[in-house]
Amino acid sequence: MRLEHIGLNVPDALAMATWYTEHLNMQSVRSMEEPPYAHFLADATGRTILEIYTNPNDPIPDYIQQHPLRFHIAFAVENPTTTKDKLLSGGATLISDGIIEDGSHMVVLRDPWGLVLQFVKRKTSLP
Repeated sequence: MRLEHIGLNVPDALAMATWYTEHLNMQSVRSMEEPPYAHFLADATGRTILEIYTNPNDPIPDYIQQHPLRFHIAFAVENPTTTKDKLLSGGATLISDGIIEDGSHMVVLRDPWGLVLQFVKRKTSLP
């Protein structure tokens, strides 16, 4: 068994898919241009897939009101500071930036829709 994708109901899947491909270097591997506007976005490895869609059949979470510890999407990056600067200029907002107890550098931001994104350069990589 392997994880295929993680799906999220978001307020504007079309705009969010564009932002994620432009700012997070994700690639659209499948998309719908009609409701619910599902977009399957792959990371740089092509192994991790995030599905975003806008489906009013269930209330869309108010991500901006959720505490940053409730849910986040994490990316391994070579330079968290460079990533932070790029995303802040693209409309993200900063939550935190620092070195965590294991010596890893972690930046936490909200995307323009309030979803929490974490960018980390780990002292010791996860497997």
